[in-house]
Amino acid sequence: MPAGFSSICCNVSDAGCARSGDQDLDAAVIGAGPAGLMASEALLERGFSVELYDSMPTPARKFLLAGKGGLNLTHSEPFENFLERYGPGRARLEPHLRAFGPSQLRDWAAQLGISTFVGSSGRVFPREMKAAPLLRAWLRRLREQGVKLHSRHRWVGWTAGGELLVRTPEGEITVAAPAVVLALGGASWSRLGSDGAWVPWLRQRGLAVATLRPSNCGFEVEWSEKFRQRYAGHPVKSVTLSHAEVVRRGELMVTEYGLEGSLIYPYSPALRDEIEARGEATVQLDLAPDRTLERLQRELALPRGSRSLSEHLRRRAHIEGVKAGLLRELVSASLEEDLSRLGACIKALPLRLRATRPLEEAISSAGGLVFDELGPDLMLRRLPGVFAAGEMLDWEAPTGGYLLTACLATGRAAGVGAANWLSRARAAAPERADNKSGGQPAGGRS
Repeated sequence: MPAGFSSICCNVSDAGCARSGDQDLDAAVIGAGPAGLMASEALLERGFSVELYDSMPTPARKFLLAGKGGLNLTHSEPFENFLERYGPGRARLEPHLRAFGPSQLRDWAAQLGISTFVGSSGRVFPREMKAAPLLRAWLRRLREQGVKLHSRHRWVGWTAGGELLVRTPEGEITVAAPAVVLALGGASWSRLGSDGAWVPWLRQRGLAVATLRPSNCGFEVEWSEKFRQRYAGHPVKSVTLSHAEVVRRGELMVTEYGLEGSLIYPYSPALRDEIEARGEATVQLDLAPDRTLERLQRELALPRGSRSLSEHLRRRAHIEGVKAGLLRELVSASLEEDLSRLGACIKALPLRLRATRPLEEAISSAGGLVFDELGPDLMLRRLPGVFAAGEMLDWEAPTGGYLLTACLATGRAAGVGAANWLSRARAAAPERADNKSGGQPAGGRS
């Protein structure tokens, strides 16, 4: 069990099985990641009872593990720039991000007793850096608000009557709830709970689900065995990567299969789509971003005397180690003595990417339940009373706090939407106010 899980588990205890027809249940939330926890909080704050179901032994396992080395909560850049990071998904996410964006997220964390700071890159972190203190405080507050958590309870679809079918260690049970929030995650890091098993159950209900694909992922390169053995695991520092007129500077990691790292992750959507369409994608690396081509060619043209080419490159262009290895790997031997052309390659080294790494290894996933299936409050149009939130929706974003912010924002929106749905239902049927489980469960009218 990863560090922190046992202490988290101590703060919220299992509540026992909620059986079909529970007279006090207003809403069932499926998935105890950030989106599901936020949806639960929004419902509880509005006076509704919530039971939270998760397939894992403890809640928010991916959140906890992702924050182990430093929890990036959100980003401090200007809000318009922040919204642009969501690409095609911006229009659908913007209303929810305006209601709960970076500033609201920091205020929310402060209410939990978690102070935050802005790092040199503009990313926002909790002062303690770790995810565990925030998660402990959050679960403590949810427990005080009355949430009932059912761990090791896996949702496996609906019954013919529209009730939730839940698999528990003791066997299958059914759960009837007037409102349901689905916050089931994508399909990366499945060992932590998000495995995409929900896709066929939604499609069986006639809902459109875009194929789940890797995002913020590594890419495969056909390294030679010599290069792989010598440089796998080595960082390539201070380079720029360009593709489709987008240029970024940062750091890459050479792996046995290809490349990984924060520099290449933001290119994932474009590179993935190009590979799917053409079978490969080509990026260009600038191994000497602090030198212009003219300066580099001038310095390389200086006499090298008896020095080897490797030593000349090290002295004149600071090309050594893994950068020199990349040049040898990717540049034809016939160019090595043509220093003018070699300088051009240092400034624009072409690198062919053959494939994305598997979805299981990706930081996040693209695809999911398409937004056309949802109303503005994130309720499924075909399943009244059923809402959806988080990474299971069809959007993607780079790392840097954008993923977590949108998961929390859509979780809150779905919880508020479910609360409003329940309020309208009560107002429309006051005679059932004392019997809140009357009528069909959410999703039973498809």
